[in-house]
Amino acid sequence: MTGSDESQLTYSDSGVNYGSIDPAKVLSQDMAKTTSSNLEKFGMKELPLSRGESAYVWEEDNMYRALVVEGLGTKNLVADEMRGIGGKSYYDQIAQDTIAMIVNDLIVVGALPNVVNAYFAIGDSAWMEDKERANDLISGWAKACQLAGASWGGGETPALKGIIEPSTIDLAGSAVGSIADKSNLVLGDKLAEGDRIILVESSGIHANGLTMARKIAEGLTEGYGTKIADGRTYGEALLSPTHIYVDLVRALQEAKIELHYMVNVTGHGWRKLMRANRDDLAYIIEQVPEYPAEFEFIKEKANASVEEMYGNFNMGVGFAIYVPEKYAEQVVEIASSVNLKAWDAGHVVADEKAVRIKPLDIEFKSDSLGVRG
Repeated sequence: MTGSDESQLTYSDSGVNYGSIDPAKVLSQDMAKTTSSNLEKFGMKELPLSRGESAYVWEEDNMYRALVVEGLGTKNLVADEMRGIGGKSYYDQIAQDTIAMIVNDLIVVGALPNVVNAYFAIGDSAWMEDKERANDLISGWAKACQLAGASWGGGETPALKGIIEPSTIDLAGSAVGSIADKSNLVLGDKLAEGDRIILVESSGIHANGLTMARKIAEGLTEGYGTKIADGRTYGEALLSPTHIYVDLVRALQEAKIELHYMVNVTGHGWRKLMRANRDDLAYIIEQVPEYPAEFEFIKEKANASVEEMYGNFNMGVGFAIYVPEKYAEQVVEIASSVNLKAWDAGHVVADEKAVRIKPLDIEFKSDSLGVRG
């Protein structure tokens, strides 16, 4: 990959085409709706607006509860390659990535995680015979649950011979969370023109976009050992553990911040900023934070456009919070108090649904994000 036009690599070229995946997600949502009346048998009812959000929410007598099932993706394959370079397993960090993928989806609706369960699927039982790697995974999982303030309830460790490659593991899990104060529910229905968009830093690539990142490594002479501009190796940069944003949301709730919407910026990159079920609002970004060196490295090696990068990667922003203007400065300060950088970076306007990144002259229209029914 030399950076010439002929060597341009898009996210779709790397093997992940959201245009193929998203219609199945929408169909699943439509079919899932037909089952919602079963909750009535238990004196519960679903919140229909949560369909298409990162977490499913239902109402009980005195609170709301939410549920998420989420997986890591392919980031552990980078860890496997890096072990051959430096001898470190990195699976304690990989465990944090997996927990973050789960609980960061849960908190966007205002739910704090109560219980996390694990899914460790292997292609051969021999995977667990590597005690250092297995211990790193298990201890890292427990530590990440502590960071999220959740109990590790249990899980499943199936051996799926013939389905999963013998040398690999598929990491995923689920979480149940609660919204004890019903006023903390966040589903986007309160979004309004003039709301400020607060962007919160990522630690790097997090756990999305790794398929393309791995494809790039295949074309590098030194692979993941290639040094990038900040002095780290490419592999080290990719393996920076994903931020867990639970403490941030908890602090915002304790400060009685009026939260109108929240987004975990994962797959679909900054297109996710218009995830809310609102066709009457557009999201204007006025300030674009600097991004970590690995994104510039990926952009250069893939010869990717700026639009391609922001449409698929988090580009240094892992979470977004939408609040009335009077709370914007306070949200930035609260983020700093939990050791996260945040920027009052944009605003909401009444307009046809879109994300407009003004400094980069990029617009993502509503039809580029097909995650809702």
